[in-house]
Amino acid sequence: MSAVCEHLDEIREVSPSGTGCVECLAAGRSDWVHLRVCQLCGHVGCCDNSPGKHATAHNHATGHPIIRSFEPGEGWYYCYPDDLMFELEDAPPAPTHP
Repeated sequence: MSAVCEHLDEIREVSPSGTGCVECLAAGRSDWVHLRVCQLCGHVGCCDNSPGKHATAHNHATGHPIIRSFEPGEGWYYCYPDDLMFELEDAPPAPTHP
């Protein structure tokens, strides 16, 4: 595990792909626990505590390294390759869902 995220240059100011997990909604489900937003493309996926684990599946399929919490009041990031959770002092406002 790295002490510093080496993928910060891949964080973009993204628009979330929707208000819920893309794959769960497409399957007619809404039983996710928490949502995450890919910081490279805006894909919204469910967390690893959710049945689908679609945020991690998106990382495996695309190699996009960083997600951000899509939960109200949370603004932390997670880098998959560096296995590192972090916050950024000058981060853009966290995206939120209704």
